[in-house]
Order: sequence, then C-alpha cells, then structure tokens
Amino acid sequence: MKFAIIAAGEGSRLQQEGIALPKPLVKLCGEPMIERLVRIFTACEAEEVCIIVNDLFPETAAFVRELQQRPALPPISLTVQTTPSSMHSFAQLAPQLSDAPFCLTTVDTIFREDEFAAYINEFKASEADGLMAVTDYIDDEKPLYVGTDEVLNITGFFDQQPPAARYISGGIYALKPAALQTLQRCMAEGQSRMRNFQRGLIADGLKLRARPFTKILDVDHAADIQKAEAFLKGLQ
Repeated sequence: MKFAIIAAGEGSRLQQEGIALPKPLVKLCGEPMIERLVRIFTACEAEEVCIIVNDLFPETAAFVRELQQRPALPPISLTVQTTPSSMHSFAQLAPQLSDAPFCLTTVDTIFREDEFAAYINEFKASEADGLMAVTDYIDDEKPLYVGTDEVLNITGFFDQQPPAARYISGGIYALKPAALQTLQRCMAEGQSRMRNFQRGLIADGLKLRARPFTKILDVDHAADIQKAEAFLKGLQ
C-alpha cells in the first residue's frame, strides 16, 4: 500500500500570523509535520510515500530530500510543483498511485496514531473502494458533512448539515486505484475542490465507507499549533 502527502499549499494564513517556516516544516511536539506523517506511514508498512511540495519554499523540498536518504524509511518520491488546488496536486501524484491501494492526506492533518493504524488495517481488509476518515469533532471553517447509513456506508457529501448527519470529512482518503478515474473526470470538467471529487466518487457508483476518528485537526492558523500539540499530548 502506498501513502501520499499533499504539501504544496502556500500556508499564507500562517505566514500572515507570523509563522516564518513553511507549513510542512512547522513542528508539533518537536517534530516537523511532514516528518511526522512519513514516520506514521512507515509504521503502517508503506511500500512508498509520494509527496508533492511547491517550488515557493525550496527548504521544504530540501527537507524531503534529506528524508529520502534515511535508510529506515520507505522509498519517498518527490514532486516539486506549485499547483492551484489540492485536487491539482492530487492529479500530479495520480500516476504514481495507479498500481496499488493508497492513502492520501494533506500535510497538516492531525490525528491520533492508534486510530490511524486501525483505520489503515480496516481499509486493507475491506472490499470497499474507499474508506474515508470522518469525525464528529467540528472545528472547521467550511466543514464537509458526510451522510451515512446505519452501518457507515457513505450516502453523500454536503456543504450544509443535513438531518441526522453526525460526521464531517477528516481529509484522509484511503482509496483503490479505480478512484483515479473519477479524479481524471473531475479534472477534465474543470473542478478543483476535493469535496467535489468525493461527491464524484459517489456519483460514479464507488462504494465508500466511513471510519470515525475521535478528533481530526487541521493547522491553518498560528493558534492551531498549540491546539494540535495539546491534542497530541492528550491534553484535549
């Protein structure tokens, strides 16, 4: 199984709030966010980690190249390209993900490691086309609500909370290569938002299941760094 990290955003809100480091290199509990993900993926027996970073911050690419030299880590492929959206970044990585099941996330997605390991194990044993991480902890400026049936089959994705929808998308996608056909269609239609890709998976008839996490955080603002560290230390 492969793993992929989208780390090509500009991190403009963090910069505006006084954080000088590129977002992927911001440390949580002393560890850069991008290194944390690679370490977690390694523990999940990743056969390869595919990473895309932008060309605006060469120090991020340099850090990934240093990770590539560590013998304890799986093979790491690096794409350096500034893209207009996360979906465009995903599309750049897609050719590397077409031959095996994969898990994709953005660099600033923060979660409990034990829950992630259980999530990956469930996906490996699942016959579904995708297992999407969800949470009922809502601390997102524009949450994407996830509709499910009583056994957590996903029925839809919604910008506004529909009746009885408990969960939102956590931004972690474990998918089989068939999902890349939907990505290709969405790109051809000029779409650019990952939430529309998720809707496209349902529209194309792929079977998706939800896997609840107690909490998933994103680091978009300077205040989120302390919040994420407190969560990882078990203080929240």
